[in-house]
Amino acid sequence: MATTIRIIHARDFIKATPEGTLDLESSKKLLVEFAADPSTSGDHEILLDTRQTQSAMSATDLWYLAAELISFRKALSRKTAVLCPLDRFDHAAFFALCAQNKGFRVHAFTSFEDAMEWLMADET
Repeated sequence: MATTIRIIHARDFIKATPEGTLDLESSKKLLVEFAADPSTSGDHEILLDTRQTQSAMSATDLWYLAAELISFRKALSRKTAVLCPLDRFDHAAFFALCAQNKGFRVHAFTSFEDAMEWLMADET
């Protein structure tokens, strides 16, 4: 079975304030636009590449973003791999855990190859 993977760069929707902290309202607005995009139909796996994101996110920010995923259930109905640098793996893993608790199939990775392998794996 063919797998379609959409790569999304977090820098395209995770926005920071001039101080470098998460601009939650701007980020939420961009997530809504992403979910409303007709090409975001939920018929593909998603690789969320956060390696070049330049904002500091607290555990509370990560929990809140994961909670917001409920609004985007259709767009994120398949697997989502969060790709991050090694020094932010704990944050990505926490976000993935929060999303899993909301019923999403999200996992954190530091390796592009491992993320792609998981996304392409057939889960029967």
